[in-house]
Amino acid sequence: MQRRPLIAAAALAACLPLAHTGAQAQDFPPKKPITLVVGFAAGGSADIAARVIAKKLGENIGQSVIVDNKPGAGGNLAHAQVAAGPADGTVLLFGSIGPLSIAPHFMSVRYDPLKDLAPITMGVTFPNVLVVPASTGIKTLGEFVAKARREPGKLDFASTGPGSAAHLAGELLNDVAKIDTVHVPYKGGAPALQDVLGGRLASFYAAPPTALPHIESGKLIPLATTGLTRPAYLPNVPTVAETFPGFNATNWYAFVASAKTPKPLLDRWNTELVKVLNSPEVRENLLKHGQTAAPGTREELGQFIAAENTKWSRIIRERKITAD
Repeated sequence: MQRRPLIAAAALAACLPLAHTGAQAQDFPPKKPITLVVGFAAGGSADIAARVIAKKLGENIGQSVIVDNKPGAGGNLAHAQVAAGPADGTVLLFGSIGPLSIAPHFMSVRYDPLKDLAPITMGVTFPNVLVVPASTGIKTLGEFVAKARREPGKLDFASTGPGSAAHLAGELLNDVAKIDTVHVPYKGGAPALQDVLGGRLASFYAAPPTALPHIESGKLIPLATTGLTRPAYLPNVPTVAETFPGFNATNWYAFVASAKTPKPLLDRWNTELVKVLNSPEVRENLLKHGQTAAPGTREELGQFIAAENTKWSRIIRERKITAD
């Protein structure tokens, strides 16, 4: 009569080490160092936001969060690395619109943004701002367009890389304004900004965090922002849409990880990151740098990225945009 209970107890005991091992595999926070990968150079908009968020996240979880800059190919190298990297919750990616929604539709990349990367939460959103060096003498979008029409192929514009939001903003303006400005890709906002400030480039679709200090100092002239409404930190700068109705090229950064990461870990990271992004001090700090915190659910981000892929793939196809 004792045999069956003993067998059941032995079976349960045999399973306990496996269950314990599984629990350890999903410890939160993971016992290994946490890395937040950024696909752009230090000092740019993505880097600035990532460091603000990483600092608070580290404080909340009681563990350092290391920001690891991996610039190259408009952020695509970092996205490929994370997609193929550790799936134990120790590596997060501050993904961006270009690699997640644009680049895969017109250039070869080593990842599928909808299959190889798992959504965690939206991070921040913001428009770019079209700026020119004060030395150009251009004061308005109208003057910029007029000069581009008089001198086709002479004016150029910088972006943070092929397939970035800045790249697509420039191509869209080329299309709607019937002008021919030349795209010059960089590995991040910081190096692009330096060449614009040095007068080596005519314009830049810059992220507000990198551009605002130089706008305030008068070194850069803001011509227009690329969203549908004027941001609160640039109330006197018109949108491109005010001249060319319907123009919209909003930038965003979102948190993703390897798609092989266990769902419980992804859910926990969502909880912690949403908490950080809802923190008044973080929201205020981001806003000072021209970015708006936009936390949400994993499902919302997944649907948003899918919709962005549909939108930009159509525009790239219709405008015949290439990586050249």
